[in-house]
Amino acid sequence: MVNDTQKHPHRWLALTAMSLGTFMGLLDVTVVNVALPTMVRQFNTSFTNLQWVLNAYTLVYAVSLMIMSKLGDMYGRKKIFLGSLILFVVASAVNGMASSLFVLDIGRGVQAIGGAGMNSLAMALVASNFEGRQRGTALGILGSVIGISSASGPLIGGYLVEHFGWPSIFYVNVPVGIVTVIMTIIFVQETPSYGENERVDLWGMLLSAAGLFSIIYGLIVKESHPGWPWLGLHVGGWLVAGLIIMVIFVVVESRLQQPMLNVAFFKEPHFIGTVIVAFALGAGIYSFSTFLTALMQNYIGYSALATGVRQLTISMWSLILGPLTGILGARFPKKRLIGFSLLIGAMGFLAIANAVGPQVSFANLWPGMVLIGITNGMVNPLLNTAGMEGVAPQEMGMASGLINVFRQLGTTVGVVGFGLVQDTRYEQYLSAHLNGTGMPAKMTAGIHAALVTAGPFSGHSIAWSARLARTPFVHAVCQVVLRAYDRGMGAVALCAAAVVVVGSLAALLLMRGPVATDAQTKD
Repeated sequence: MVNDTQKHPHRWLALTAMSLGTFMGLLDVTVVNVALPTMVRQFNTSFTNLQWVLNAYTLVYAVSLMIMSKLGDMYGRKKIFLGSLILFVVASAVNGMASSLFVLDIGRGVQAIGGAGMNSLAMALVASNFEGRQRGTALGILGSVIGISSASGPLIGGYLVEHFGWPSIFYVNVPVGIVTVIMTIIFVQETPSYGENERVDLWGMLLSAAGLFSIIYGLIVKESHPGWPWLGLHVGGWLVAGLIIMVIFVVVESRLQQPMLNVAFFKEPHFIGTVIVAFALGAGIYSFSTFLTALMQNYIGYSALATGVRQLTISMWSLILGPLTGILGARFPKKRLIGFSLLIGAMGFLAIANAVGPQVSFANLWPGMVLIGITNGMVNPLLNTAGMEGVAPQEMGMASGLINVFRQLGTTVGVVGFGLVQDTRYEQYLSAHLNGTGMPAKMTAGIHAALVTAGPFSGHSIAWSARLARTPFVHAVCQVVLRAYDRGMGAVALCAAAVVVVGSLAALLLMRGPVATDAQTKD
């Protein structure tokens, strides 16, 4: 009998290629954050105008995930992965050379299409290039890469911007991407073109894209304008339209013989539990990194690079634990490993909520960050493996895409939802305590309005401004702003804890127990 190694002797080099593609695609979701201050000066613009450098990638990435997954299932995952990789590399080069925000925004959108293709198909390609026990190990390693890439943006971005300027965060993708293209061509095995004789479900693709676009765009608008009401046309209109379109999408797909999405996925409790965990991971772990970065840079005072180094406390656990999850997942029920690992993260968030205060430093935060890192390092790899269990080979790309969609949607919802919680607690504290600083009523009203407009992320720039420093009220105002921020940050950590607890319950109650896997049937 021919063993696995003889059938595909270069499978680990294939895994390296797929891991590099995944790393680049996910890194570019967060790496731009630390470059924004430099870009503000370079383009002589405001942070508000630069938001679309971030939002264009987030929006197009989420919209493209399912479409690229389906195209990979139909025409061959290696082909679509490779085409996506080349598109990503070309767009990265264009972004590095961009002389205007318009070009950069368009380039980021194109880059996101490539990133979506790489990330939606890498998991399915790993599952089809590996068999037996090695599949769990390989998926565990890929899960580690997902965890590391999502958490290492501040470190890598901070180093590149500090030493080589903001274009380097895009240019670095070019040489890495070229190496990945060559390795993919040589080492990655193609999957069958399962749907080459099928008709492309254009209506399904259009409806899924329109629905996800409307929902995520509505959330982005709400994030940019926290004072706008949920039920207003500019926010609620987009969200309601998105939900209606997604309902139409499900109805249409359920009636087609060759649909883009097999709705039977959502009749399976195990898969429902899987995507709930993916959503909780995005909303709880990944969105929280935005708030943690703001705390460390804006209020503690660390540089972007110093912040990234300290956040290795979270990301390094993906490197340490990821390869071990394949062994653990073969010995213990994955649902329990995922469920209890999420509870470890909940304890980490509670520790951070307790640590936040006017004198907080990294020394107070690291125990909670370690617990969050352990959760990230355990859950991501196990989630990938569990999500592929029981999925037909021709649908692995779509299953992978759906897990990525819910992880990304969770991240977006977490950033917006937690941001609103933080804004509310921050404003409540300001309203209750600014009057006690001794400032005249007119000055108090002006400072209050300025602080609310700046928001929790940037309120420190008002409190520590040179103009306020010349007044006798500066110390009192700074203390109020610090405590207002702490109230908001503590509430965010508590909300994140609640989200991952929900994810834990979904894993324990919905995901299936041990199943007969390739490893058990072949070994």
